[in-house]
Amino acid sequence: MFIASRADGAYAFDEDGRRYIDYVMAYGPLLFGHTHPALVTGLDQLAQHGFVWGTTHPEEIRLAERIRDYLPSMQRMRFVTTGTEAVMSAIRVARAYTKRSLVLKFAGNYHGHSDFALLDAGASAHTSDAQASGIPDGVMRDVVVTRYNDLASVDASLKGREHELAAIIVEPIVGNMGYVTPVAGFLEGLRERTTRCGALLIFDEVITWLRFGLRGAQAQVQVTPDMTVVGKVVGGGAPVAAFGGSEDVMAVLAPIGGTFTGGTHGGNPFCVGMAHRVLDLLEAHPGYYDQMRRLAERLAGGIRAIFRERDLPYAVVQHESIVDFKFRPGPPNRDYDDALAADKEKYAEYWHAMLDRGVLLPPSQNEVMFVSTAHSAEDVDETLAAMRAFFLS
Repeated sequence: MFIASRADGAYAFDEDGRRYIDYVMAYGPLLFGHTHPALVTGLDQLAQHGFVWGTTHPEEIRLAERIRDYLPSMQRMRFVTTGTEAVMSAIRVARAYTKRSLVLKFAGNYHGHSDFALLDAGASAHTSDAQASGIPDGVMRDVVVTRYNDLASVDASLKGREHELAAIIVEPIVGNMGYVTPVAGFLEGLRERTTRCGALLIFDEVITWLRFGLRGAQAQVQVTPDMTVVGKVVGGGAPVAAFGGSEDVMAVLAPIGGTFTGGTHGGNPFCVGMAHRVLDLLEAHPGYYDQMRRLAERLAGGIRAIFRERDLPYAVVQHESIVDFKFRPGPPNRDYDDALAADKEKYAEYWHAMLDRGVLLPPSQNEVMFVSTAHSAEDVDETLAAMRAFFLS
């Protein structure tokens, strides 16, 4: 087990003060590494008028307008504290708008730890037995779990229940069963099916927004959802998230409509201030994305070279600042079945060996490596040296 005592830049430190190159990056939101000066300097100024007010304020409205400029699918939005809350709220809105209950999700997509979201979830949260996990049978009657990248599976799961469908929720590009891209036509197929059924398409961009640029994954895949949820990356790791959609969809929310979502800390001035700092930093330094991409390419290329040296049949994938491979022969993951076929024991051995060599990796191989602007070429080379020592031993 790794227990952190502090973190700085690209590094985490344990209780003995030992330094580790950190590729967890709080599971994605730390684009600038830990404790970037632009985010941690002058925090008293953000807090001087209070941490939480419980009311809307001008900076919250300004943040919503800035997000809308980059994510037009979020014409109207509400701020909450976590991605889990954002997903829960979006699902409630979708059910209220459609007056239906059924939600379709995909095995290996992680949408937080609410009851409906956990069955066959990715990340570290794989839950195969709902009852043993405290998930009521009634919840599961209104959830369909199907295979990512497989429209035939979607159709089979919905057959005869199309009129019950409130929403399909999906990670447009997945970072929770390893890194998985949608095959050609998959997301377009979901868009067509939800439109035909009178249901809503929800994109979970808790990982991908800002990781994949200011316009997120939806700009890259060129599919526009009805609703979008964003999370921790918004505030550079501070607890702020949001859900939003078209004006007519969001009109079901109180006080205009009869659907309630709330939370005292939603849109609090401190976290909103942090979110403005994150967007300010990205807008002022558009080259940050190229910087992270080049480092990720260096890391991925080095891993591929090691695998060639050892004649190891593992596929290495890299997109923007994400790098991933699995202990499974063959092509990159396409769905959760591929992810579950990877060798968990081998990954555990690898994780501990890399920790011993000063590299901190995600604890589950369902997760991915994140590069930040704080990482350097020297960090990448040190990481590759540690990997070479493990794989060539």
